[in-house]
Amino acid sequence: MRKNGKRTLTSARASSRNALVSRRRVSAAKQKRVMLGRYIIADPKICHGKPTIRGTRIMVSQVLDQVALGMDWVSISERWSGSIPKEAIAEAVRLSSQAFLEHAPKYAASTA
Repeated sequence: MRKNGKRTLTSARASSRNALVSRRRVSAAKQKRVMLGRYIIADPKICHGKPTIRGTRIMVSQVLDQVALGMDWVSISERWSGSIPKEAIAEAVRLSSQAFLEHAPKYAASTA
């Protein structure tokens, strides 16, 4: 619908959109910060709930990408201005390994 040359939402679409936004707010409010380890957290208020290094906005996936590229852990820590201790990198690798081992049988079964 156009009004004064501008697109406007119909009242049905507007109320549907408002309900969707409201549900998202309620859903986000119910989610809480989860400590995945000593150094890794998932907080819906930080990086959309993706796992991050505690006290930073550095996503675990970024650190794991650097590990996969073969960077040594000292270089990774230096790359992030020392805000990631080597123990946090070790925890990220350990947790990702556990997740892989836990979910690998599901993928193997689906490809057989």
